[in-house]
Amino acid sequence: MTGRLITLQCKMELLRIARNPYFIFWSLAMPILFYFIFTRVVDTGAPDASIWQAHYLMSMTTFSVMGSAIMSLGIRLVQERTLGWSVYMRVTPLPGSVYFFGKMFGQSVMHLLSIIVIFIAGYLINGIHMPAWQWITSGLWIMLASTPFLAAGTLVGAMKRVETASGVSNGIYLALAIMGGMWMPMEILPSFLRAIGEWMPSYHFASGGWEIIRGDMPQLKSILILAGYLVLFMVISTYIRKKQQAMSL
Repeated sequence: MTGRLITLQCKMELLRIARNPYFIFWSLAMPILFYFIFTRVVDTGAPDASIWQAHYLMSMTTFSVMGSAIMSLGIRLVQERTLGWSVYMRVTPLPGSVYFFGKMFGQSVMHLLSIIVIFIAGYLINGIHMPAWQWITSGLWIMLASTPFLAAGTLVGAMKRVETASGVSNGIYLALAIMGGMWMPMEILPSFLRAIGEWMPSYHFASGGWEIIRGDMPQLKSILILAGYLVLFMVISTYIRKKQQAMSL
């Protein structure tokens, strides 16, 4: 019975994601458009075009996944709460663990689809060639290292209004992308922004991919900082949700 409930919940989440316009625009169309512009249209003056094309492919893929984790998940959680769906789910026989698993499964499939589509776009646009281990390892890194942003998405989901959640998540998403060096190399940012950006989760998320396409592995510092952000966001999100549930009783 539990297996059937999990399957049905996962199918429902996938259907809801497929109908979400935020996913199509922010997670697929926008990153691919940026990738095309900054590798085929704009002359960045990169000394090695092939390295830059692979580097920026990692930037846009992490940008895509980060956005879907923060915005798509966060806004969807707010919508469900404001419409009373989350309250309804608590009074149904569906276990909370199944509901949570369905959410994470749907989000994981969204991330996997984003990675595959943008990787294919990189191959088609610039003919990027990398050993199979680099494609696979970078994809696995992006999937696993996205967990702090899923936790950030649950923070956005704790907001009271969809409009507020949309505006705040947009601002956070774009600020993290710029300060994390996803849109442009960190070297061209002012020194004070570079100093801040080097501690941002977005920088360490993307830098893992940058290391892999150069034949290295993500640095331990990046792993530890991302793990720290994951714990921080989870603790804050759990506290806020417990407080909200206590107030609603």
